[in-house]
Amino acid sequence: MFVDSHCHLDRLDLSIYGGSLDRLLDAAREAGVHRFLSVGIDIESSRKILDLAAKYSDVDVSIGLHPLQDSIPVIPSVGDLVALARHPKVVAIGETGLDNHYGKKSSGWQQESFIVHLRAASELLKPVIVHTRKAHNKTIEILRNYANIRSAGVLHCFTETLEMACEAIELNFYISFSGIITFKNAASLRDVASKIPLDRILIETDSPWLAPIPHRGKSNEPKYVSEVAKLIAEIKEITLDEVCETTSYNYQQLFLSNL
Repeated sequence: MFVDSHCHLDRLDLSIYGGSLDRLLDAAREAGVHRFLSVGIDIESSRKILDLAAKYSDVDVSIGLHPLQDSIPVIPSVGDLVALARHPKVVAIGETGLDNHYGKKSSGWQQESFIVHLRAASELLKPVIVHTRKAHNKTIEILRNYANIRSAGVLHCFTETLEMACEAIELNFYISFSGIITFKNAASLRDVASKIPLDRILIETDSPWLAPIPHRGKSNEPKYVSEVAKLIAEIKEITLDEVCETTSYNYQQLFLSNL
């Protein structure tokens, strides 16, 4: 059984399911996905997915403000995040972080927002979901200074170096791989996955984006997380069952153990 540790249920293409999220989730469950973490990208979407998730016992929620925005928004206060995150469906804070690939011009705002999210997560002892791209040194520096090592978090949709993965693991963070790891040009990322311990790995879709091979070019959805798991099993030369069991346990330990 798989866990999709990062998806955006409020943004999925439901057209092939007749507009029904129920049918999409049922398709994922039939494919072996037994839990979903739906992640907010701003306060509005965070509230929306809390409403969406209310009817599903297998859907968890994370609330936060993504570092890439069309315009620089008002950063929620620590108190605002803490208040929203006290909802019983919320298991994490984020996604938050630093993106110097698309958002280098807003790096100052990103850093301020990142620190606010880390402070809220620390106050609640909830893990933080970190988006990081081409911001290795500053991301690790901020995590060292502000992350709570007890609750830690995950570097999601990881595309960075083995060095960064190891530094994050030293801070009690997990590393999550998405469909990117199946792409033909992702040999270096597969090498990272081969060298870090399975007990620090999560799997995700980041759907509706980044559909894995053999579904690349389609809208991504949670049922495709199985392709990420299959690739991890191949890389590590272990069974798919072992990947499923360990990554599901990792999810439980990170997101659900403090509830």
